[in-house]
This record gives sequence, C-alpha cells and structure tokens, in this order.
Amino acid sequence: MCGRIVSFQVRGSTVKLLACAFFFLVAASPVLAQTDPRVPGVRQGEQAQAQVEKDIPPPVQPRPQLDLAKLRRDADELARIAQTIPVDVSSIQQGLLPKDMIDKLKQIEKLSKDLRSRINR
Repeated sequence: MCGRIVSFQVRGSTVKLLACAFFFLVAASPVLAQTDPRVPGVRQGEQAQAQVEKDIPPPVQPRPQLDLAKLRRDADELARIAQTIPVDVSSIQQGLLPKDMIDKLKQIEKLSKDLRSRINR
C-alpha cells in the first residue's frame, strides 16, 4: 500500500445516514446525560425533604441529673484511700508489702471509673 492511493466510492445515502447518526449522537448526548431514571416528581420531593431536614434542629436531649451527694461521697472516699498509698509505698521500700494495698488500688480504680462515667453522661 505504500505509494498507492486507495480510493473507494461512497454513496450519497451512506453519507446522509452517517451524518444523521453523528448529529443524533452529538445532539442527544447532553440530553441523555442529564436524564434521571426516576419520575420527575420523586426527585423534586427528595430535594424538598432534604431542605426540610436541614431546617429542623436536632433534638436536644436533657442531661440526666447527677446525684451530687453520692458524687461527693465517692470523691471523698477516693481521696481518703489515695492518701494511704504513699505510706504503703514506703512500706514496700522497707521490704514489706501491705496485704490490703492491692485491694485499695482496685477500689481507687473502681471509684474513679464510676465517677468518670457519671460525669461524662
């Protein structure tokens, strides 16, 4: 094929058919790209619903009332137990392990966890 010119004859009806097909594709592609398979009323209803949901503030949930007296008692108990720990640590330095020290530390952990959970509600 090098150096040869290839020619072929195209009929007028073929050109018209190709031109119509090209025109249809170019003209119809934006229309086809914008079509929504849903019914037009459904799309507008969804848009209206979304707007209404934006306008409604979220419900306000009241905080549960804290039992301030119990909170104070637990905090005082926590402080009282915590004050005994340095003395127990001094005993450990002397080679003695107080038998209730582990129980005190567990109690401190439990009280602090309870206080934290009640305050964070």
